[in-house]
Amino acid sequence: MINHGSEIKIFSGKSNIPLAEKIAAKLNTSLGEMELTHFSDGEIYARYDETIRGKDVFLIQSTSDPVNTNLMELLIMIDAARRASAGRITAVIPYFGYARQDRKARSREPITAKLVANLLTSAGADRVLTMDLHCLQIQGFFDIPLDNLMGGPTLYNYFKPKVDDNFVVVSPDIGSVARARKVAARMDAKMAIIDKRRPKANVMEVMNIIGDVEGKNCLMVDDMIDTAGTIVQGAKALKDAGAKEIYACCSHGVLSGPAVERLAASPISELAILDTINIPPEKMLPSFRIISTASIFAAAIENVYLDRSISKIYD
Repeated sequence: MINHGSEIKIFSGKSNIPLAEKIAAKLNTSLGEMELTHFSDGEIYARYDETIRGKDVFLIQSTSDPVNTNLMELLIMIDAARRASAGRITAVIPYFGYARQDRKARSREPITAKLVANLLTSAGADRVLTMDLHCLQIQGFFDIPLDNLMGGPTLYNYFKPKVDDNFVVVSPDIGSVARARKVAARMDAKMAIIDKRRPKANVMEVMNIIGDVEGKNCLMVDDMIDTAGTIVQGAKALKDAGAKEIYACCSHGVLSGPAVERLAASPISELAILDTINIPPEKMLPSFRIISTASIFAAAIENVYLDRSISKIYD
């Protein structure tokens, strides 16, 4: 029995309106009307222009660049929905920012991913719907339900037609081995690993390649591409090792700093990126392939509303 509202209402922050509109269209509805503005001093104001009392409200907002502004927008949207007596509030966060700050690597550091979880809960979110968290243990930071959707199936379905005996799935670092192994198993392809050492943040040095890539078509798999140092250095190492064609894919195209310039000069012939982050036209390259996640999020939203299993959408 549905006891959290009789109607779905979908609203979007400013971070990824194109994806939000596609999700709403998949659900045969449109985005709700709301006023979301910034005052001249930078303060954010949100007001719903329609009643949401007792409704099942889904707020779509990626906490991507500008991270703090988009996060604050989401928190204020949640607070406004709670004070407007929404029946249930689900924060749909296609890209969860601050996910890399999930532990204390050194003394006197924050665990900002936990802080963000606390902020979302305190603001009034009843549950969170996200995709491909950088670290799965972040799920344990929440005292409310969190559903972590998988973007991998969408990516490997895109590359599946390219798979043959000369196709190899490559993990760009040790941390992505589990992800790459799942993709390789699903594609029934061979696997290789790039072993690297990172002297400091955003600086990567390739050490060696574990596996045979000579004369092979390689697909590098990662959850996000930020400054693109890891993926580009890995692609160069593969090319030096005799790889034939080099592809890459990721769930989140953060693309900060010199990322676009590095990718433009890299040997990567095709880069598939999910649309969890809205990439502006000035950052687009001819090699980019943007793949929509609207169907996955729409199915997940429908299943949350109907209290059905999220895992069923992958059957």
